Amino acid sequence: MGSGKRSLTTAAMALACACACAVLATPGVAYASPTPTPTRTPTATPTPAADKDLEAVRAKLDKLYHDAALATDAYNAAEEKAKKQSAELVDLAREIVKGQAKLDELKDRAGAAARAQYRGGGLPPEARLWLSDDPQEFLDGAGRVRQGQHATKGLLGELTRTQQDLEQYAKDASAQWQKLEANRKAKAAAKKKIKQRISDAEKLESQLEKEEKERLAKLEEEAAYQAQTAWLSSGVLAEINSEASAQGKKAVKYATGQIGKPYEWGAEGPKSYDCSGLTSQAWASAGHPIPRTSQEQWKQLHRVEIKDMRPGDLIIYFDDASHVGMYIGDGAIVHAPRPGRTVTITGAGSMPILGVVRPDA
Repeated sequence: MGSGKRSLTTAAMALACACACAVLATPGVAYASPTPTPTRTPTATPTPAADKDLEAVRAKLDKLYHDAALATDAYNAAEEKAKKQSAELVDLAREIVKGQAKLDELKDRAGAAARAQYRGGGLPPEARLWLSDDPQEFLDGAGRVRQGQHATKGLLGELTRTQQDLEQYAKDASAQWQKLEANRKAKAAAKKKIKQRISDAEKLESQLEKEEKERLAKLEEEAAYQAQTAWLSSGVLAEINSEASAQGKKAVKYATGQIGKPYEWGAEGPKSYDCSGLTSQAWASAGHPIPRTSQEQWKQLHRVEIKDMRPGDLIIYFDDASHVGMYIGDGAIVHAPRPGRTVTITGAGSMPILGVVRPDA
């Protein structure tokens, strides 16, 4: 076995030292027929020990990429929140500028009113009545003074309310800024975790010889084949016969048009995608925006039974909703699998299904 055996042993040792996390989707395989029916090319029979070691490596890689997928969802969620909070901060800043301008105007008006009252209010009303040659003129003037006093009172009330509004805007802006900073930190932490997990996975794969990498790819393909076969053997495909909606057809056309483009965490196209970046952009292109992350797609979109799903629906995978693909019919999905892979078609049952959601329910 020579260097191949030594490299496999090295990978197994690296596996024992790496951290644990949950399983990501088995990488997708593109099929020629609409219903995925992957074929397996005969290969030289490996030793049971070698296969066992490679299975352990495959499981570890799946866990590392799954952890990266979870961190990617966290990064995308923080990114979306940061965008909204930044927009809200801009709106608050505009309100503060407008409020300050209004406050300045009210202060000018209040100052003018105070000066006018000072000029006309030096004597008590009785003295002004005695000194007046025309009592009616005095009474008319007294009425105007009362009107001016009411106006001044209203002006001061408006001034107070404007000051209170400005204080509230300032508090809201401060709170939004703190949330924005928290999401920036969350993004940074998620980004660090993503890079670390992908780096660990790449390092583990780099320790394998060419023959071992080929065998590992075969093991991945076989695992997907077995899962898809078990799913189809349940008879589920016979029950699925719904046609896509007009928007669903547009979403499917967009998603399948991205086949061959690379996976990139945090990407929403047009050159690369992560799993939820692909599905969210596909539905946006159909004129129906949906949440950015697979977890939010699972939480917010309408859920349907597997037997009722139709092309364009989204299949959410794993208990933590860490992966998503778009159903395209005939038991297949199009999805962006993981780092190092491209957008592809694979069996809808090749990964553990959490449920199905319909964006345009």
